[in-house]
Amino acid sequence: MQKYLIKDIHIVNEGTIRVSDLLIANGRIEKIDGSISPAHGGVIEIDGKGKYLLPGVIDDQVHFREPGLTHKANIYTESKAAVAGGTTSFMEMPNTIPAALTQELLEDKYAIGAKTSLANFSFFMGTSNDNTEEVLKTNKKKNSVCGIKIFMGSSTGNLLVDNYLTIDRIFRESEVLIATHCEEETMIRENLQRLKAEKEILEPSDHPIIRNDEECFESSFKAVQLAKKYGTRLHILHISTEKELVLFTNMLPLKDKRITAEVCVHHLHFTSDDYATYGNLIKSNPAIKAPNNRKALWEALMDDRLDVIATDHAPHTWAEKNEPYEKAHAGIPLVQHSLLLMLDYYKQGTITLEKIVEKMSHAVADCFQVKERGYIREGYFADLVIVDMDDTTTVSKGNIISKCGWSPFEGKTFSSKVTHTFVNGNLVYGNGQWDESIKGQRLQFDRS
Repeated sequence: MQKYLIKDIHIVNEGTIRVSDLLIANGRIEKIDGSISPAHGGVIEIDGKGKYLLPGVIDDQVHFREPGLTHKANIYTESKAAVAGGTTSFMEMPNTIPAALTQELLEDKYAIGAKTSLANFSFFMGTSNDNTEEVLKTNKKKNSVCGIKIFMGSSTGNLLVDNYLTIDRIFRESEVLIATHCEEETMIRENLQRLKAEKEILEPSDHPIIRNDEECFESSFKAVQLAKKYGTRLHILHISTEKELVLFTNMLPLKDKRITAEVCVHHLHFTSDDYATYGNLIKSNPAIKAPNNRKALWEALMDDRLDVIATDHAPHTWAEKNEPYEKAHAGIPLVQHSLLLMLDYYKQGTITLEKIVEKMSHAVADCFQVKERGYIREGYFADLVIVDMDDTTTVSKGNIISKCGWSPFEGKTFSSKVTHTFVNGNLVYGNGQWDESIKGQRLQFDRS
């Protein structure tokens, strides 16, 4: 395996930034020191002067659409988009066709990942009203599966779980992290019917009225109460409202929390004011809401009530997004540009580089107990990204890698550029060139 020596680079890791050298050998970070000279030949040197080295982003919520929805995306195309944006590991959701509702179907997805993914991968076990026995078999695989996904009261095909006895038993008996999508379907339907009675034609700006603050809070509150009742390890995905933030604490270090929360980049960036510009392109579930929510989410992220940043990357075709509001599919392709977006906020003074790395790498690894990843440490896997803060990236259809071929950021120039991405010590992406010969690995978790 090729060795790499990165010289004179700003290493952003564990709350510090320091200029150092880093040696990659046998897929791992072999040495970090102020000055490293290779003991022998065969080492490729990379000049890191003026650039920044970050641990690869770990995205704990993506939808890569394979199997069954590959007209939108597949594991190969979306993992390539991820790597181009500095994401080296992902955790993918079960709402494919067929949905990952049996252990066999779950392992089928892992087999696809092993053959085609350029990034490291894990896949959530799906839950329905009638597959409890299959779900609980995940307890035996707690070191090789990222978690169990429950769509609590939110409609996603046959993954809707609204049977209290099912939910109660899984919360009671699961030894694996439970990740929840929390929206209250009954309230959503009531809001929809009320609005349709008032308006002849619904518009994208109606989305946060139909999927409002109250229905999100109601569902999240139920999940938190169940987790507290049984001591369940609960992780609530894509928090989108100020109201939900009372459910989370910063009074404990992350390693001691039993209830954690994720915020997504689109809820940190867009507000309901942006529907006038983007329309259905930013339609997502849960909805992007009024500006006070974005402000509150940033505050909670910075004071550690919100633990991790993710994307909920959810590509749909251009045609699917351009249907009338009620038919338009919900979801946004984001994985290629999530790190660049957060670096823009660093440049604006909203967040530090150290905090970006904490929330997109360290904390995700800690939250899920990912083994030997998420940090720049000697002996850890060399999942690394080099960023040039003095260069820019302009998004266009010609450089969008996601199979759907569009992005809400088209035409935007980000103030930084990802120049290199290493996955398990392999330089998969470097200065626009690709090496796809070695695939990513199945993530392992230290939950013993």
